[in-house]
Amino acid sequence: MNKIVLNKKDILEFQQNRNPYLFVDAATEVIPGVSAKGYRIFNEDEWFFKVHWEKDPNVPGMLQIESLVQMSSLSIVTLPKMKNKILYLTSATNLKFSKKILPNKTLIMETYVKSFKRGVANFEGHGYVDNDLACQGKFTLILPDLIKSYSLKK
Repeated sequence: MNKIVLNKKDILEFQQNRNPYLFVDAATEVIPGVSAKGYRIFNEDEWFFKVHWEKDPNVPGMLQIESLVQMSSLSIVTLPKMKNKILYLTSATNLKFSKKILPNKTLIMETYVKSFKRGVANFEGHGYVDNDLACQGKFTLILPDLIKSYSLKK
């Protein structure tokens, strides 16, 4: 399979999240339908550091998972005819947070497609900071447009 590298501008061409809710800076290796790897640098001026927490700023757990989910979605939206398709998160399980992500740290993400059938995609993702596991989880994303194509006709 062909490996794809995406900078932020390229990512914006494939998926619909925009700043300040885009949590992928670059995809260093995308194998469509198989995996996506990349990173997000969490700069000290991020909007959430001001409120989470004032005396102990760190990346909220759900934003860590959102980063992994967005990285995961790149392995689907880079498939033929999937560009700019909307994917919705329907479940997240086995979530683990083992290291705080502090201001000015980089989250390195590795995500893998476990299955993709009829508009339902299952993923596993891991995030690392300073070579240590920081977060992980399993996710299910759906593509409503694709699911509709498999619906029974009246």
